[in-house]
Amino acid sequence: METKENQLNIELSAEVADGIYSNLAIISHSSSEFVVDFVRIMPGTPKAHVKSRIILTPEHAKRLMFAIQDNITKYEEQYGKIKTDTNSMIPPTPMFGGGEA
Repeated sequence: METKENQLNIELSAEVADGIYSNLAIISHSSSEFVVDFVRIMPGTPKAHVKSRIILTPEHAKRLMFAIQDNITKYEEQYGKIKTDTNSMIPPTPMFGGGEA
């Protein structure tokens, strides 16, 4: 039996496995990192809260982009094209700033 020496064991706690719902992602960057804030906007409320922040190196941000592109392609092959409203693709201007982190 062959074993993999470079195998990574990833653990997922019950709390993290539940996930966090987000319906907006705000991405900013500096020369050394990308910051992705996942936000939940609720109808009729004047405030939205950042529910999670992920900080990535530029290399890992690009790897994430390719992984998401690959998964969208596979999803659409299995379930059909994802419909998007072109107006909903324009992100709102964040109230706490934007652009460079």
